[in-house]
Order: sequence, then structure tokens, then C-alpha cells
Amino acid sequence: MKVIKFLLEKEFRQIFRNRSILLLIMVMPVIQLILLPLAANYEVKNINLSVVDHDHSSYSQKLISKITASGYFKLTGYEQSYKDAFHLIESDNADLILEIPNGFERNLIREDEQKLLVAVNAINGVKANLGGAYLASIIRNYNTDIRFELLPSEKFNQVPMIDITSSNWFNPLLNYRVYMVPGILAILVTMIGGFLTALNIVKEKEAGTIEQINVTPIKKHHFILGKLIPFWILGNIVFIIGLLVSWLIYGIVPVGSLALLFGFIAIYLLAVLGLGLLISTFCDTQQQAMFIMFFFMMIFILMGGLFTSIDSMPDWAKTVTRFNPVSYLISVMRMVILKGSSLSDVLPHLGVVALFAIGLNGWAILNYKKAN
Repeated sequence: MKVIKFLLEKEFRQIFRNRSILLLIMVMPVIQLILLPLAANYEVKNINLSVVDHDHSSYSQKLISKITASGYFKLTGYEQSYKDAFHLIESDNADLILEIPNGFERNLIREDEQKLLVAVNAINGVKANLGGAYLASIIRNYNTDIRFELLPSEKFNQVPMIDITSSNWFNPLLNYRVYMVPGILAILVTMIGGFLTALNIVKEKEAGTIEQINVTPIKKHHFILGKLIPFWILGNIVFIIGLLVSWLIYGIVPVGSLALLFGFIAIYLLAVLGLGLLISTFCDTQQQAMFIMFFFMMIFILMGGLFTSIDSMPDWAKTVTRFNPVSYLISVMRMVILKGSSLSDVLPHLGVVALFAIGLNGWAILNYKKAN
């Protein structure tokens, strides 16, 4: 214990001596947690719409008014031909084209049907899919309104109707910030812990102090623990700061147990720090460590379920995410903070993360080469 105490004292002196690390730990997560949820939003608005109305009837005007009044679309063009509207898509001034054919109102009244043309700019796939879905939904609602207007009320009342009442659990207002903040906090904790530990041993190598440590009677596991514990403490501090920012800025208060959250974070940080230490034992320079850690972090973030649902991934990707510790933390953060899940609910995730922690730290200890 005395050896570990001296190692911890050395590590904390080095950390507090380096002001850039303190700023990185204390300031960067706060700024990112404030800004990123404001920008990360799955709801697409202000979709630029160009309309080609060949009918110029009251019904076509009602449809256009219903679309623009939805709040999702912005009318950027009212053209005379499809060719003119297509030029707006080519110049990136329109995302969708709605072409209303001649005889739109007449065919609706006489033939009970009419086709519309919707052309979508699919360069931005997410915006195209959502924009097309929004527009199709508005047109369906408009079609229902027309049926109510045209059919006799006594005839329409004989048609069976199904009323659907939806209820949004855990996020009643469908606020994307409530959904994104726990996931972004998980990413920040992972980045701080992983990058700092990945650079730690490599920094000793570049400074030459690793050789001095190697000739001392310090055991390998003592050395790894001395490197791991300070950043484990700092990782918990970052997590506490993140929870405070979530509460003060976004009003997000964990529904579940704080003790469960901190217990999971404690074990999760051991896994992430073990990965960083393992990478640092393979590298000789900080540049190498940063590139390797960046490689893993990109995979962890993009395949962790923050931006893309894991259930919608192909089977091979789902298999890869089983070895992604970030996916377990993001899932547990949302389960405990938003749903109020208990220990029994997160126990499978906890078991997998504990295996990661044991395996990665054990590998780091074995891979650390010591002279004696």
C-alpha cells in the first residue's frame, strides 16, 4: 500500500502541474455537454419545398397551405414547370418538389382519386427520408379531411373508424435533448478516461522516466494501479460535473438510483482505463497512442447506439457492438436516467463490462515490460 501511495502522489503532482490537462478535464466536458445536445437533433425542420401547381384550384391551395402550416416545410419556390423546380434542387435551394397535376380538384370530386408527384433530393438520406415521410403524412391527413368534406355525414358515420391514442413513456414531450444528453455524457466520460490513460505511460517513455521506474523494485501491478487510480477518480469527477450540467442546463434528473449509476460508472471506467493503458504499453510515442485510441473511439461512438439504433444495424454490426463497451454505457445511462431501471435490469450489462475491465487490465499488466 505504501508503494501505491507514493505512486499516486507522484501521478497527482504531475496532473496538477499540467494546467492543460485540468482544463481538458474540467472545461471541455462542460462546453461539449452544453453545445452538442443543442445541435444534435433527429427532428428535421425547415425542409425547403418547391411546388409546381398546374391546377391553381381552391383544393390545391388548401393542400399547399396545410403543408406550409405544419412547421416542417419552408416554401422556397412556386414554379410553373417541373424543369424550373428541378433547377432549385440542382442548386441546393430545394429539398423536395411537389407537383400538383392539372385537374386535381376535378378528379378528386368526380373520380375519387388523384396522383401527386413528390421528388426528393436524396443527397442527404436522413433529410430525404424524413422529409418524404412528413409530406406523405400531411397528404394522407389532407385526404382524410377531403373525405369528410365530400362524403355525406350519415354515410360516413356507417364506416367503422379506429381511434388511436398514443402515449409517450419516459420522454412524454419527445424532447431530443432528454434522449441525447445521457448518451453524450457517456461518450465524454469514455473519451476523457481513454485518451488520458493512453497517453500516460507513453509520456513516461518519451520523457525517459520509464527507465528509472523499471529499475526500481515496484511491481508491475503496482505500477498499473498507480496509473489507473488517478484517472479513475478524475473520470468520476467528470461524470459528476456532467450530471450537474444536465440538471442545471436541461433539467434532467435521474429517475433511477444515483448509487446504481455511480456503481456502473466505477466498473465501466476500469474497463476504459484498462483499454487506454493497454494501448499505451504497445506504443512508443504519444502520436501513436492518439491515433490508435482515435481509431477505437470512432468505432465506439458510431457503433455505440448514440446516433444509429443498434437494432437497425446488420447482423455483423450487431456482433461487433457486443465488444463495444460504449454501447453498454449508453444503454445503461438511458435506462437508469430516463426509465428508472433497477440493478436487475442492468445486471447483464454490468457483467459484460466487468469482464472487459478484468480482461483489459490483466492484459495491460502482462504486456507491460519491466526490466526486473
